[in-house]
Amino acid sequence: MSVIKERYQKEAIPALKKEFEYSNILAVPKIIKVVVNSGVGRIVDEKQREIVQKSLSAITGQHAVPRRAKKAIASFKTRLGQIIGYSVTLRGARMYEFLDRLVGIALPRTRDFKGIPATAFDGRGNLTIGVKEHIVFPEMIGEDVRFIFGLEVTIVTTARTKEEGMSLLRSLGFPIQT
Repeated sequence: MSVIKERYQKEAIPALKKEFEYSNILAVPKIIKVVVNSGVGRIVDEKQREIVQKSLSAITGQHAVPRRAKKAIASFKTRLGQIIGYSVTLRGARMYEFLDRLVGIALPRTRDFKGIPATAFDGRGNLTIGVKEHIVFPEMIGEDVRFIFGLEVTIVTTARTKEEGMSLLRSLGFPIQT
């Protein structure tokens, strides 16, 4: 079992139930899904786009789906239907394994990392983190990487407020600034 899932069941549920005075265990917030995105709108070379897709698939353990432009925007030089990014939605066991690697390995390896700012949370308790270099993940071997790109990780929870979401992720071991 994943470290984060085990910590959620043994530590987070009782702590959150006591802190927010939930009457039922099912009312305690939980993580629903994790969405990992990477934009490739500026990348013209098809080989580099393929590298982004393969790297994203290796990091998440799931195939990265291409996302196409819904509108043509001249100032961004995008056409209708052009691939502008890749996305992966993780749920269940893969989600918890990815979160273990993110919290335990990738975030501490990030350059000048001082914790996740509280402003990264939206009003509904969801967290969005930007990772500037994908090479912080253990699946990426430093010598083989010639092209570095950034990605965005969104953690969607059932929390109703920002405070509930922050408390949930803090209890799971996320390094959130106070």
